[in-house]
Amino acid sequence: MDRGLSRSREIELDRTGPLLRWGVPGLVAVFHLATSSGYGIFRDELYYLACGEHPAWGYVDHPPLAPLLAAAVRATLGTSTLALRLLPALAAALFVALAGSLAVGLGGRRPARLLAQLGAATAPVFLSLFGIFSMNAFDLLFWASALRLLVELLDDGPPELWLAFGLVAGVGLQNKVSMLFLGFGTVVGLLLGGRRDLLATRWPWLGGGIAALVFLPHLLWQRAHGWPTLEFMENARRLKNVALDPLTFLAEQFRIMGPATAVLWVSGLVYLLSGLQMRRFRPLGWGYLAVLGVMLVTAAKPYYLAAAYAPLIAAGAVGVEHLSLYFGRRILRFAVALVVVGANLALAPFAKAILPVESFVRYSTALGVRPGTDERHEIGRLPQFFADQIGWRELAETVAAVHRALPAEEREHACVFAQNYGQAGAIDLYGPSLGLPKAISAHNSYWLWGPRACSGEVVIVIGDRRQRLEELFADVQLGATYRCSDCMPYEAEKPIWIVRHGKVPIADLWPRIRSFI
Repeated sequence: MDRGLSRSREIELDRTGPLLRWGVPGLVAVFHLATSSGYGIFRDELYYLACGEHPAWGYVDHPPLAPLLAAAVRATLGTSTLALRLLPALAAALFVALAGSLAVGLGGRRPARLLAQLGAATAPVFLSLFGIFSMNAFDLLFWASALRLLVELLDDGPPELWLAFGLVAGVGLQNKVSMLFLGFGTVVGLLLGGRRDLLATRWPWLGGGIAALVFLPHLLWQRAHGWPTLEFMENARRLKNVALDPLTFLAEQFRIMGPATAVLWVSGLVYLLSGLQMRRFRPLGWGYLAVLGVMLVTAAKPYYLAAAYAPLIAAGAVGVEHLSLYFGRRILRFAVALVVVGANLALAPFAKAILPVESFVRYSTALGVRPGTDERHEIGRLPQFFADQIGWRELAETVAAVHRALPAEEREHACVFAQNYGQAGAIDLYGPSLGLPKAISAHNSYWLWGPRACSGEVVIVIGDRRQRLEELFADVQLGATYRCSDCMPYEAEKPIWIVRHGKVPIADLWPRIRSFI
């Protein structure tokens, strides 16, 4: 593609005004904010808020950026679901805008930009990941930003853009370490896509140095703490995540992206790898295949690959635009847009909690869709992503009732032990207004924070077995039973124990109960 023509196209598109560039992204932000309440706060959102109260350069299962943002939101806007989900909604808008910009960078015009935006706006996995506060929402944005810079570099952009690429990648690594996949895919893509010339200069290596420098504080934190994330990843692979064979993993890509979006990303991948007009952008297609290959051999969760789809959707939109020159512009564009938006929006209730629970159950039953999870857990009538948004305040209220029933002298020094970071995060968020102390737990980063001031003389324990507790405490009583109809089954019925007089000092017990998973 001629560089001058590319610039002319950008100027022409700029003259259309902000509506074309920001109309769909703006609607996406409004949609996510209007549906931000969902079924309630999500398990991981509780955890990010808790991590934000313990500033550090790292945590057992993620780098520091998401907790830092969660702390900033808490300090300025509070902890409502609307407040927490504001940044993901804005990230969704920027992601959709970048998808359109990728289409322009790949040679598209107005229809391609719009179609790419529609595909990125409505794909089920994007509706899901941008629907809650998590590092996944920001990960999508960092990938799209870096890939937009890469498109500019492939289109003979100034080599200094590698420095910006490295900076985006470095900050992205401080959000989620899977940004390493992008770096791997970029190098492999350039090698296999016939663009080794871009690796022959110092600029990409300087960009890589910037990324490494930005990421260095987290690496030093990992080293100082014995590389806990590696232990977490290995335990998750062996004990928690569902291992998928390659064909099932590939089939899951069509499900999470939506069959309609498959029209764009599959055609986009083919176009990138074989289209004459995409010759200089071949590395994007090979890079996707390289990342896919790594995820197939590392038993990754299917949604981990979602961040790699923006350029494929954009390339597919450009391909559709080019085809429309031969088969009737308006009819083809309208038909594809209708399929992409209509079919994907029919799947939206499975990606985002926009229907009341009973309505969702009826809807999924009518379509014959069974609730699912990508972890080794029994599932109820709701998918895990929805079930993990239910019942957290009620859990805290049940524990608070047990705490209030204690004699006054015991209430003063009683502590609360939770089995996982969801339970602990619920106590930490809702507990202060209910008179509860901060929770302790051996799960992931909570274990690093230790037993706090807990002496072990009086502990309210969420879950666990009586027999196990009697081995550790002289007195074990059932204080209450927490019940939740639509939580995950392993959270749906929990005994709330009151245990007293620990047989082993809790400081001695702590190293033996660590759970990184």
